[in-house]
Amino acid sequence: MKIAFIGLGNMGGGMAANLVKAGHAVNAFDLSDDALSAAKANGCETFTDAAEACAGVDAVVTMLPNGAIVKSVYEGSVIGKAPEGAVLLDCSTIDVATAKDVIAKAEGAGYDMVDAPVSGGIAAANGGTLTFMVGGTDKAFNRAEEVLQAMGKAVIHAGDAGAGQTAKICNNMLLAITMIGTAEAMTMAKKLGLDPQKFYEISSQSSGYNWSLNAYTPLPGVGVESPADKDYQGGFATGLMLKDLRLAMEAADTADASTPLGRHAKELYEAFAEDNGGLDFSAIIKTL
Repeated sequence: MKIAFIGLGNMGGGMAANLVKAGHAVNAFDLSDDALSAAKANGCETFTDAAEACAGVDAVVTMLPNGAIVKSVYEGSVIGKAPEGAVLLDCSTIDVATAKDVIAKAEGAGYDMVDAPVSGGIAAANGGTLTFMVGGTDKAFNRAEEVLQAMGKAVIHAGDAGAGQTAKICNNMLLAITMIGTAEAMTMAKKLGLDPQKFYEISSQSSGYNWSLNAYTPLPGVGVESPADKDYQGGFATGLMLKDLRLAMEAADTADASTPLGRHAKELYEAFAEDNGGLDFSAIIKTL
């Protein structure tokens, strides 16, 4: 397929490169010259105009910072610029309302479109092992699936338009809560005199089992290798976790959903992000 890829940041650059590795021809666009240079080195054809990148393609993939930019890019550079038969895939993490609005506009113009946010950090984006949560019609999902499979290990149809974003923000709210709880428990065990490695060995095989402990241990030198062992560099930045928590709380207000732990997690990450927004989100253990 010929695919336009708009947004070549920390996640998008690796995703576009994996599309090339899968045999697709990729038209790449970003505002950053460095990002475009990296994309070119990875086999993409680069463009300095997003609309030009969308000309004559079979699919458009976007990976952008927020809902306002997603809406602007689709209204200004994708809808009406990409061929009407192209399938559109927004892999950004944005608010549910904007995702639904953009998809409705795209469908009104004759396109099939999905919202397909991802789970997995930079390493997963580079390695092609992302999980995609996809919202859209059955037809749109079936068309998008081939593109997404080239970038991930799992592609799951969550439901109608916006369902992908709903799954993403609920998942990451849960992740924030479990990371804070894991950090609290590990720190408390250590302060009570229990060897942190022994706590890991016990809890990781008992009812305390959870992904934050077993697969992303927040204490250096304990459990599996994680960003904690690299001074909390790489992985999933605290600033991005805070973005997702804010989206989750906005959605909770809209749905009149009670999320007391989610709200407290947002408050804790807001305080931590003031000076540590670039550190991996597991670095929240530093506050304990």
